Amino acid sequence: MVNTLSHLGIGLLIALVLGFKGKKRNEVAFMSILPDLDFIPYAVFALIAGSLSHEARNQLFYLFGHREFMHSILFILFVTLLIWLKTKDRLFTVAGLAAILSHVYLDYATSWKMRPFYPFSTETSTLGAVHFFDPLANLIPLLPIFIVLVSYLKNRGKWSGKFENFCAFVTSNRSKFYTTLAVVLVIWLVAFLPAAKLFLVNYISGAEGAKISYQNTYPSSFGKFITAYPYNATHYKIMEVSYWSGIERSDYIEKINVTGNVSDAAAYAERAGKLYSTAVPQEIDYPVYSVSEGNGSVTVTLSDARNPYVKYWAYFKKVYRFVFDRESGEYVAYASDRQGEREERLEENWFRDISSLKIS
Repeated sequence: MVNTLSHLGIGLLIALVLGFKGKKRNEVAFMSILPDLDFIPYAVFALIAGSLSHEARNQLFYLFGHREFMHSILFILFVTLLIWLKTKDRLFTVAGLAAILSHVYLDYATSWKMRPFYPFSTETSTLGAVHFFDPLANLIPLLPIFIVLVSYLKNRGKWSGKFENFCAFVTSNRSKFYTTLAVVLVIWLVAFLPAAKLFLVNYISGAEGAKISYQNTYPSSFGKFITAYPYNATHYKIMEVSYWSGIERSDYIEKINVTGNVSDAAAYAERAGKLYSTAVPQEIDYPVYSVSEGNGSVTVTLSDARNPYVKYWAYFKKVYRFVFDRESGEYVAYASDRQGEREERLEENWFRDISSLKIS
């Protein structure tokens, strides 16, 4: 998840490489942040979600959710077509395509799963090769913003004369300078980092004698990743790995943890898992169930095995809690960003009715 300034800077860079100025330059830059305007339809969705059926809620989430349809290939093609129909300008259309594609690719290359092939597929995926504080991905895009800002201030007589040598260098080498920045970013973000991650994942797979998922290996800091795999029938193995040290730390996480004597704990965990599988956005890759019983009900807490290792991350932090009534089989579901934090009671339409799966 690259910050908005970096997206904007890359859009400006594309416009400058292609020689656009003024209004066209600004329009290309706008294309590079357009997908993040999905917060507007998402706000509308959040207001009406509780009144929808389960199926309608899921489908509207795919359309209006953050990093959903507006981060898909179909949306890119749709916007590109609109640009062409409106302008009939080939170069400008290519620039708009490159700008919006750069946004979607950068988000896909960082750390959050997306549905790039919606509506043809609702499967989530991510490249996960670039940390969102990657120095090149965040610093190089700031240069075009700085240059455009300085030019704007100089034209209005509000620039004090600092960085004159740098500005003169950029002015006299404009084409080569912007092209070089663009080439460096493409090589770094599209070729080098994804390939480096592939080599690391293959190395860890060989060391562990197990298949490590490329897309479920997430960057935790520059050059470091957190990954996991099912170690056996009862445990996951969680690992922190890096380019320079291989496996730096590892731990084993129990898949089902039972407190007390709950003889049918596995059945309740299975029901919680099936309920969760009907909901969106499906952010849990390695489900861990904690089962307990009291006052005639069974409580199942569902989280990702990596949850304890990502305290300050934006993902893997969601925790779901299902409270099943033993006698009636009915349930109430809650969600929180961390176990023990303030919970939100979920609407009944979050999950599809699977009453046939009641525990007997």
